[in-house]
Amino acid sequence: MTEEIRRGLAGVVADSTAISRVNPETNSLLYRGYPVQELADTQLFEAVALLLWNGELPTDDDLEWLRANGRPHRMLRDDVRAAIDALPLGSHPMDEVRTAVSVIGAREGEGESLLESGASREENVARSLRLFAALPAIVAYGQRRRHGLDPIPSREDLTYAQNFLWMTHGDLPDPVVVDAFNRSMILYAEHSFNASTFTARVITSTLSDLHSAVVGAIGALKGPLHGGANEMVMHTFDEIGTAGNVRPWLDTALAERRKIMGFGHRVYKHGDSRVPTMRAALGALVEHYDRPDVLALYEALEREFVERKGIYPNLDFPSGPAYHLMGFDTPTFTPLFVAARVTGWTAHILEQQADNSLIRPLAAYNGVPERHVQAAEPVS
Repeated sequence: MTEEIRRGLAGVVADSTAISRVNPETNSLLYRGYPVQELADTQLFEAVALLLWNGELPTDDDLEWLRANGRPHRMLRDDVRAAIDALPLGSHPMDEVRTAVSVIGAREGEGESLLESGASREENVARSLRLFAALPAIVAYGQRRRHGLDPIPSREDLTYAQNFLWMTHGDLPDPVVVDAFNRSMILYAEHSFNASTFTARVITSTLSDLHSAVVGAIGALKGPLHGGANEMVMHTFDEIGTAGNVRPWLDTALAERRKIMGFGHRVYKHGDSRVPTMRAALGALVEHYDRPDVLALYEALEREFVERKGIYPNLDFPSGPAYHLMGFDTPTFTPLFVAARVTGWTAHILEQQADNSLIRPLAAYNGVPERHVQAAEPVS
């Protein structure tokens, strides 16, 4: 009997999860049952992190626990900075983030035996929080390092989004910018069994540690078919230049069969449910920074591509120019994705550990049939 092969595991249900799903009836991405657009409209990113880890929106006491236990880990530690500084200045920022997380993991796991069953759920929640708290300093320093600038110490009095922007730029941004950034973090936080999350679950299924699983997920997210797409969107904007150039640029791109990043999604067939929220945030940023040219290009490319191909934007399409307006370098966009998605990754790591089974799929062999080594002639 011929084995059915689902390339890319398309349509394969590998396991169950209680963390997120796309409701086909409303086309809404749900985090623990809540539509993500409602969470982005009403919650701080810190609250969504606790929702993903614990299953419920936090109480005031829960948020106080997060602040008390997370804020001491917001600083850039000397060993992490030294590891980043040891990398070539031209390294991709994702290499910096991957290396930094590995250093943190080595410190967290010091003295652990590979034969041990692993940390408890409580300890891994605490490790998740510490990593969540540390990543903004890592990402912010990566951008500042490329500009020859020193790191900026974190501030205890700021929210996650405020502090992230503060450590990157050295000033307190307008509330419009903070709100747009907070929304983007929530929208990027989780998306079921995507490539990087599945990578994290595969690694976790071997009884490896939380930080190893996150490092593997970072490697998967680096690819332009996954997390790197938001960078490619901004490269596209830079290449097109102005709204008036969209039509001839798209004529050439389609004739050359180029893949236009920022459009289409494996899960969404009628438009990414996260886009309207991020598009509204982009509009607010355009007004705040007085950059109507950015929105004109966005709308022209969206209109032309949808009319010609019938394929709608995904979250990367509005988030790329939004991050650009916030002052982030284009290579920093995917590390921002890491800072958001680490909440979803660690939620899935916790879920995998709670009811684990080694993930080990089969493959259909299509090589040469069985053969044998011919005996050599005896040497005289």
